[in-house]
Amino acid sequence: MLLAIPLAWLQLAREKVRLLVALAGIGFAVILMMMQLGFQEALFTAAVNFHVNLKTDIVLINPQTTTLFAIKNFSRRRLYQAAGVDGVESVTPLYLDFGFWRNPETRKTRQILIIGFDPNQAVFSLPGVAEYLNQIKLPDVVLFDENSRPEYGPITEQFKEGKIVSTEVSGRKVTVKGLFQLGASFSADGNLITSDVNLLRLFPARTLGLIDIGLINVEPGVDVSSVISTLKKTLPDDVLVLSKQGFVRFEREYWETSTTIGFIFTLGTMMGFIVGMVIVYQILYTDVSDHLAEYATLKAMGYKSRFLYSVVLQEAFILAVLGFIPGVALCLGLYKLVRDGTSLPMFMTVDRVMTVFVLTLMMCVISGVIAMRRVQAADPADIF
Repeated sequence: MLLAIPLAWLQLAREKVRLLVALAGIGFAVILMMMQLGFQEALFTAAVNFHVNLKTDIVLINPQTTTLFAIKNFSRRRLYQAAGVDGVESVTPLYLDFGFWRNPETRKTRQILIIGFDPNQAVFSLPGVAEYLNQIKLPDVVLFDENSRPEYGPITEQFKEGKIVSTEVSGRKVTVKGLFQLGASFSADGNLITSDVNLLRLFPARTLGLIDIGLINVEPGVDVSSVISTLKKTLPDDVLVLSKQGFVRFEREYWETSTTIGFIFTLGTMMGFIVGMVIVYQILYTDVSDHLAEYATLKAMGYKSRFLYSVVLQEAFILAVLGFIPGVALCLGLYKLVRDGTSLPMFMTVDRVMTVFVLTLMMCVISGVIAMRRVQAADPADIF
């Protein structure tokens, strides 16, 4: 078997232009699959980045809520009731709403997610939030998400240069007194954090008595699942009790199962797989056809068909490896380009690299198996 490997390589390397075309085709299929999977994971990761960075053990939401983008509020009294359950250490109400941010340079408005909470409570583990919590205690002061889309204006640059950044949100003047990092998502292209009182100033029709998310932290050493069980028995069914992990799954499952996003990117990955398979098959079929006389000669010399098949499979393996490496290398650059252009958390992961490599290998092996039929046509009688 080992001695047959050079034969497979020599056959591929004999036509260098064809080999380069084959590697380009496989690399294209690798890029297509890698980008589709990368986009899908980046979008899902962005959708739950808010949830993952909440400092909480248990979450209360309205049962009619389907996603953060369409959240329904509920009575703050449920949070007070939860505070009376054994094992609960603290409760914090969270307020969300969408306002219109005016770009201070272009004067154009764009929707932005505004998050309000009591600044005396540590609600987020997001970079930058803890440093500026005291600032949002001041009237009409907000923190700006520096990973927001650029359409909101050069806020980050101006703030880091020491300039006073002021603009309007839903017709009310606000001042940016700090930056944090959250990022764009399905729900919002940009985010603001402010105090609950400032949020009510922006939305005077709202009251503190109706909250969007209830955060519950349990005492150290207390079993979270037992507190959740007690809360479900204690609270009315007008609130949904979830663990933090359950809250993350709740959001992710919505985008995976209730939208076409998962189907679209899975279909795109399959298309890359099929395109790559067709390309590899064409290359291997042509290669076998060109060397049909040599295969027939080997048969006449007594080589079994199994050996000839192994040569084709080795060619498929070599093509898979050589096409995969440049494909992944190009994807690293494309990922950075997408990350910089969209603010989506698009990063290469070991799991994704392994997944695409296995798909590439399968793609080439299946093509090789189909091309084997051409080897069967090699008949020594046609040569001699």
